[in-house]
Amino acid sequence: MQDPRLDAVFLAYEKLVAQTDTLFGRVRDQFPAEVGCKAGCSDCCHAMFDLSLVEAMYINRKFNECFDFGAQRSAILEAAGEADRRATRLKRHYYQRARQGASDEEIMREAGRDRIRCPLLGRDDTCLMYEFRPVTCRLYGVPTVIQGKGHVCGKCSFTPGKPYPTIQLDRIQDRLADMSRDIAAAVGSRFRELHTVYVPLSMALLNKYDDAYLGVGEAPRES
Repeated sequence: MQDPRLDAVFLAYEKLVAQTDTLFGRVRDQFPAEVGCKAGCSDCCHAMFDLSLVEAMYINRKFNECFDFGAQRSAILEAAGEADRRATRLKRHYYQRARQGASDEEIMREAGRDRIRCPLLGRDDTCLMYEFRPVTCRLYGVPTVIQGKGHVCGKCSFTPGKPYPTIQLDRIQDRLADMSRDIAAAVGSRFRELHTVYVPLSMALLNKYDDAYLGVGEAPRES
């Protein structure tokens, strides 16, 4: 059941998504030969990344709207479970690498090479919820920068060292973080750090974002 307390936050998120699409479109229109995004390319659908609370809850809502019940929903959730188990194993591996002395940069490079198939990627290599895909998916094919480091899809044809319009992901992530705080405030969560919870898309599909998860109401008493 949808929570009307979240409608205003999700509306703000949808406006941010529209702005993001506009940014992508500007770069694509200016450099059509360099942007390699096209139907059937699913490189970004195997990338590892986590979603902010607002994005995770938004896609959870849309998933439940699009796949209320049936065999396809069950298949997606089964794929989400497998993807989440693989993500957990990889994150445990990265943690061990850090304890062994690997630098953050080394670990990030390794994580960039590791691949996990998105549970929403259909058998024909098209997204089953393309209209509601996360911001990261929407910007994958154009130059971006986060924490001072540039990124671009390896399938695209941007020339290294040549200046291109670059989207500042830090600013977008800051706005997503603010919206996540708004969710915590809207539901009256008792969890002060709820807005800092990030999960992979697989867990966003599997989670049940009920009052217990969100910390709404009094804390359960210990028996």
